[in-house]
Amino acid sequence: MNMATNPRALKVEPVADVLVKAASAPSTAPRWRSLKIGLMVAATCAALGGFGYAGYEYWTLWRFEASTDDAYVQADIVTIAPQVAGHLVTVNVIDNQPVKQGDLLAVVDPREYQAAVDQAEADVAEAKAAIDDHQAQLDEQQALIDEAKAQIVADEANETFARQNNQRFMKLAQDGYGPVETAEQTTAQISQAQAQVARDTAALDAAQKQVATLTAELAEAKATLGHNQAALDTAKLNLGYTELRAPVDGVIGARMLRVGQYVEPGTALLAVVPLQAAYVVANYKETQLTDVKPNQPVAISVDTFPGLNVRGFVSSLAPASGQEFALLPPDNATGNFTKIVQRIPVRIDIDRTDPLADQLRPGMSVETTIRTDDTVPVDVRRAAYIPPNE
Repeated sequence: MNMATNPRALKVEPVADVLVKAASAPSTAPRWRSLKIGLMVAATCAALGGFGYAGYEYWTLWRFEASTDDAYVQADIVTIAPQVAGHLVTVNVIDNQPVKQGDLLAVVDPREYQAAVDQAEADVAEAKAAIDDHQAQLDEQQALIDEAKAQIVADEANETFARQNNQRFMKLAQDGYGPVETAEQTTAQISQAQAQVARDTAALDAAQKQVATLTAELAEAKATLGHNQAALDTAKLNLGYTELRAPVDGVIGARMLRVGQYVEPGTALLAVVPLQAAYVVANYKETQLTDVKPNQPVAISVDTFPGLNVRGFVSSLAPASGQEFALLPPDNATGNFTKIVQRIPVRIDIDRTDPLADQLRPGMSVETTIRTDDTVPVDVRRAAYIPPNE
């Protein structure tokens, strides 16, 4: 197509005119150069300010902090298990129900154990009756012994009197003043008195031997009473074990019991979680524990409450690292050795006055930051370092 005849054809200016216009246009290079310099100055100031702020924060705060995210909320959970076998006749709790110490949680059928108590009480009563009977026999036997001793005394007196009569009548017979028959009769009376003494002495020996037998029987009856009393105590304990009660204040969890369910001793039925006594276990590197001490304040950050801290304080440090309590602790005396920084569990108690303290649940992952600056009193550090959750 011929561009000369096309009204939309491009108009080409001479090169000389273009150069003249470019030379006469104002230059923008100084403006961009000034802008770049300003931006560089601002960036430098911001960087210096950032470094200064970071340095200030480190010197006043960060160097006194020990933080870790290897921390978890824990509680001393109590598992409830029956100590006797039987069917559950009553279940008084539901999932997540708060309970107080001593509250009745469930009841195992007590009829069999009540019958055992009744039988044991009857055995105890029988043993007590046997003791009373043997004691009565022993008392009666003692009375017989006393009577036999008195009879022997009387027999010995009769023997003495018979000897005296014999001596008197024998003298009269020898002097011719008395009959010989009478003297002979007094001699016979002496023999009779001696025989009576012998009989009563033998009766006394037999009575004393019977006392030994009755004493042994009484001791056996007392032993039987002790055995039966122990059986009664055991039966009462088993009857008491039919009632499952809360050992501590807490909240019911892991409930696995139903009315009519047959349970065996040791079967885990539910758990009581003492939320009011929850605490945090933070596994700190050994290199972080240089200045960590009990009672130092701790900021506990929980994912459930973003932007908020729960107040706490260091309670204690574990006596050994975690690997020392492992089922198979490592033996560094064999093979190649690679040094690994160990972690020491630190128990952190939660400030129960914190409004979020009751919201923590065992198993939650938390991040803890310990304030190790000892130049400020603990109460002041807690107030200044951990702002209250309002």
